[in-house]
Amino acid sequence: MTKKILYIITKSNWGGAQRYVYELATSLPKNSFDAAVLMGGSGSLKERLDLCGIRTITIPELEKEVNIFKDIKTFFALIALLNKEKPDIIHLNSSKAGILGALAGRVVGIRKIIFTAHGWGFTEDRPLIERLFIRYFQWLSVFLSHQTIAVSFKTKKEMGGLLFAGRKITVIYNGIERPVFKTRESARKEIANEHKVPQKTFWVGTIAELHRNKGLKYAIEAFSLLNKSTQKKLSYLVIGDGEEKQFLENLIDRHNLKEKIFLLGYKKDAALYLSAFDCFLFPSIKEGFPYAVLEAGMAKLPVLASSVGGIPEIIEQEKTGILVQPRSSSAITQSLQVLVESANLRKRYENNLHEIVSAQYTKGKMVQATKAVYEMP
Repeated sequence: MTKKILYIITKSNWGGAQRYVYELATSLPKNSFDAAVLMGGSGSLKERLDLCGIRTITIPELEKEVNIFKDIKTFFALIALLNKEKPDIIHLNSSKAGILGALAGRVVGIRKIIFTAHGWGFTEDRPLIERLFIRYFQWLSVFLSHQTIAVSFKTKKEMGGLLFAGRKITVIYNGIERPVFKTRESARKEIANEHKVPQKTFWVGTIAELHRNKGLKYAIEAFSLLNKSTQKKLSYLVIGDGEEKQFLENLIDRHNLKEKIFLLGYKKDAALYLSAFDCFLFPSIKEGFPYAVLEAGMAKLPVLASSVGGIPEIIEQEKTGILVQPRSSSAITQSLQVLVESANLRKRYENNLHEIVSAQYTKGKMVQATKAVYEMP
């Protein structure tokens, strides 16, 4: 018997949570599951799902920002839609979709409500009262759901100690298929032609949304701290777009790094350009279990990343990469200089990481583990 599953997610852009929904909705066996996706807005996620023939539903009022009137309207719209769709399972993603979806699901009597925690809003830099408020509502999402999936053990630990939460949380890591990367020559040529990046420098790359949680300002400041001889050898390239673009451009100008640091903007299939880089830098201050680090491993790149969220569950210090404290430009500077000067070290890290990612963090494993949660009595 085919089970009807409805994924609900707040934003329809293309981030980690959106990719997760896309991967599951398009990978479940169609003879067992009939999948549809409900979202706010109509961005890249909807476009990709439409191309794959996955049915989508849009509620324009479902958005990240708190607006009591829109949120009440969204809540009643969700109840109406759930009554109309009658799904066997709803799978909730993101904070707003989590709380509104879990409440609406309980009101309607959905038999299985699943919430995936890609990270918690209360771990972000916010005023204490705001973090307590968010923590309560995210706990309520876990409490009202029948099962919660955490994308890392760190994510589970951050919520698991609260009343009724721990026993409901299962860890399932994100997984990927190996992208068909561009050749190094074609990727570098395309980027260099568009942005005048010097071809003969050591390319440090990042793929990330331009958001404060990604810690990009610390990476930029790290480049300003490099000694002159090292700085001359390097170019730093960031693929992504977002709300911090102007701030980061101003920071680059302030440090006179316009000839060293390049914001390349959004690219639809950003991971395909990883082959252009000599190493991958991921300076986040908050993470769940980032696809970008897994993709860098698949691309056989040495990785330098912040020790936050689930990243230490991917990167083992000085075995599969280098971990640094978040918000530390000086630590990034020191580690970059080590990587640049040691080809043998880079080779060891990239080979070890590639082996682990290829074996442990596959899309097939993620889909099968999630399917098992759907099929639990």
